[in-house]
Amino acid sequence: MLNKKKAYVVAVVGATGAVGQEMMLTLEQRKFPIEKIRLFASERSEGKELEFAGQKIKVERLTDDCFKGIDIALFSAGAERSRIWAPIASKSGCVVIDNSSQWRMDPEVPLVVPEVNSNDLSWHKGIIANPNCSTIQMVVVLKPIHDVAKIKRVVVTTFQSVSGTGMKAMDELMQQTSDMLNFKEIKTNVYPYQIAFNVLPHIDKFLENGYTKEEMKMVNETKKIMGDDTIRVTATTVRVPVFRCHSESLNIETDKKLSVIDVREILSLAKGVIVYDAPDKNIYPMPITAVDKDDTYVGRIREDESIENGINMWIVSDNLRKGAALNAVQIAEELTK
Repeated sequence: MLNKKKAYVVAVVGATGAVGQEMMLTLEQRKFPIEKIRLFASERSEGKELEFAGQKIKVERLTDDCFKGIDIALFSAGAERSRIWAPIASKSGCVVIDNSSQWRMDPEVPLVVPEVNSNDLSWHKGIIANPNCSTIQMVVVLKPIHDVAKIKRVVVTTFQSVSGTGMKAMDELMQQTSDMLNFKEIKTNVYPYQIAFNVLPHIDKFLENGYTKEEMKMVNETKKIMGDDTIRVTATTVRVPVFRCHSESLNIETDKKLSVIDVREILSLAKGVIVYDAPDKNIYPMPITAVDKDDTYVGRIREDESIENGINMWIVSDNLRKGAALNAVQIAEELTK
């Protein structure tokens, strides 16, 4: 467990990546009580200087004893590095909050969204998993509805920005867009097909059941976070040519009948949710609505007229903020309370 202090030694592992950079920014903006910050990345970035709170901090490489004296480590360096280094950090007395997929479904590791299941932090053993970005924004909306009306089934289609893949994907979208507008040849490196002016119904690897890993993450993580295996979830995840913010179309079937007014009232009281829904005034969430915002925006709330107890809605959240960095920092904040 974390020893309570006035200020903490914090590490960011994967500091040069898109999420690592956002973690540093979020720690600074939320004035997390930091005594000292240490930044880690691959050997290629060793010695590079990054700015935090007006200071230049040198990036270090990971070593077997580098986590000694560190209280909290925010990991965003991929599953393989987390598999190797998170246990080493934990054995050094450091609490790891890991943004990769490595530990999410481990029964010994809590998978936490603070607005939903912060109580699960009580049984961590040194490693805490940050859920998938698309799952986080969905469960923030599902939990308050589930508490009132019990959700039976969720059908979700995602429209995920390229920043979910990382900085190289953002650069590729920028380059392809420029090349298309200048009638140049389009080159693909990050994705199997052109992403500029295109839509790819393919995120992560395909599995034997025909779904992708990303889709099954949403199914399995939702049940674990919500603490209810009876909720049926089916997902289709899609990559779209947007730099930042994931959008999701949700169809929710509940045990108890809810009206649109009921849903708006429930969500207007929910932590981390903003109801942004006035269709008569063309008010609904878009990626440009949520950029750099901490909340998940909900709109297009309407009854599903094809079933008795169904609700449709459209939700948007910044995948680098709430979908990754902010959720990790919020977990750290919970640990310090």
